[in-house]
Amino acid sequence: MFTLSKSEKTFSIIFAFIVIAELITAASQAYIKWHYLFKPAIVISLLVFFWKKSKTLHTKLRLFVVLALVCSFIGDVLLMFVELSPNYFLFGLVSFLMAHIMYVIVFLHHRNKALKPLGFVSVLLLYAISLFYLLKDGLNDMLIPVIVYMLVILSMSTAAYLRQKKVPRISFILVFIGALLFMMSDSLLALNKFYTPLAYSNISIILTYALAQYCIVIGLLKLSQTSR
Repeated sequence: MFTLSKSEKTFSIIFAFIVIAELITAASQAYIKWHYLFKPAIVISLLVFFWKKSKTLHTKLRLFVVLALVCSFIGDVLLMFVELSPNYFLFGLVSFLMAHIMYVIVFLHHRNKALKPLGFVSVLLLYAISLFYLLKDGLNDMLIPVIVYMLVILSMSTAAYLRQKKVPRISFILVFIGALLFMMSDSLLALNKFYTPLAYSNISIILTYALAQYCIVIGLLKLSQTSR
């Protein structure tokens, strides 16, 4: 059964406020300056909460999660200023690429070597090929970076899947959902930028991204709670 500790419930309320505030401020020119505060606050709040609550986790595991969140924070900041220079999008892509690699390392720490992911990987590849088919004509110079990025995020989702039966069930479920939501958020971002503008894209991209990071962090903290 999925239960949150008292501190997790309190944090969840604060986190929800931050996400809602970001959705409102990003959509309104009257409050746009607050967008530059609330968007990075999404990951900063997760980073602070994780650091405080993860002291019983393996030191290297804890460090790589922190690095993933720091890379995500840098990516968030760069994407906020993408209108100033197209290079900011590429640099943001690299930052999130590094975040995904950090998460892959974290997830593979509890890899179930007996689990064969062929079926799951086949579904992911089918999804990736379908998405690439829609994006390919609009990628131009971003073709190679996007292909590399897609392969890495597919690896992250696969690594999350491979934790099955090697970690507490709630940790596996939350992290796995988080990885899939991350993939969904990045897919929406790519479709919106390289294929066609999506209705309510700001809401759907931020919401799936925030929930992805939240699920991953809380899921990993469940490891800390069960290791006491």
